[in-house]
Amino acid sequence: MKSYLILVLSLIFSISFCQEQTYNEKEVSISKWIDGTLLSPNDTEKPTLAILVADSGPTNRNGNQNFLKNNSLKKLAEGLTNNGIATFRYDKRIVKQIRQGKVDKNMMFDDFINDASDVIDYFKDIEKYSEIYVIGHSQGSLVGMIAAKDKVDGFISLAGSGQNIGDVLVEQATKMAPKLGEETQRIVDQLKEGKSVNDYPDVLASLFGPDLQPFMINWMKYSPTETIKELKMPILLINGTKDLQVSESEAELLKTANEKAKLIIIENMNHVLFEIKGDDLENSKSYNESFRAISPKLVTKITEFIKS
Repeated sequence: MKSYLILVLSLIFSISFCQEQTYNEKEVSISKWIDGTLLSPNDTEKPTLAILVADSGPTNRNGNQNFLKNNSLKKLAEGLTNNGIATFRYDKRIVKQIRQGKVDKNMMFDDFINDASDVIDYFKDIEKYSEIYVIGHSQGSLVGMIAAKDKVDGFISLAGSGQNIGDVLVEQATKMAPKLGEETQRIVDQLKEGKSVNDYPDVLASLFGPDLQPFMINWMKYSPTETIKELKMPILLINGTKDLQVSESEAELLKTANEKAKLIIIENMNHVLFEIKGDDLENSKSYNESFRAISPKLVTKITEFIKS
């Protein structure tokens, strides 16, 4: 019996030892609205830091929204830090505002850029990192590349659009119905000129309602292809072949705009960084399936790019 007990205790100790984390975790507050999680690899005095900038909507540091939990950004951060790269991921300001019941109706796209810039400045000022990279996911790609200019050592776009958001909306509406596409084009043309629009179809109210128009006008000021031309740093562009929201052609537009950028297309990877073998139904359901692992190739390729 004694020998059996010793064997069990030995096994428990061995399992615990094998599962010991290779990094430490710390909560960091950057500003009034921005809080996040810093993962730092053990036994690395001055590692490279990767700052993750999330997608559109009330997306938290882990890549989740209400009723959509996939932990995609958390898994990416942990994967990179297990490979010796420190990571910082943060809640978008609207997440904290929703929790506090104080949502700013005058929020602008520029606020997201300023938040990302503040995060970069915070970590540059403490001088604990050998290099700093920015990884922007979808909307976070444009936010990240604007904030990264002249400030960091490299930029990585995950599922980032190459088109102006207005043109993206026109394209999506046209696929739904040509007449709807024409209406969307009319509205977008006015918003791009900084003019508000009073007449729009009810079906487009969720995009172009009066409260949203100032934000959309602000967002439409920026062109991803023009912005990426201005980056004088190593750039990695990554898209997946199963992305339902951002096609591979968007990454190709960014690549054309900055020919020095490296482009990688990951077979079967979707918008939330999972590899999907099945149809669109499986793809859509995966947005709320946190048990899935993110693409191993994604972690490998980003690690190789940063360490090269």
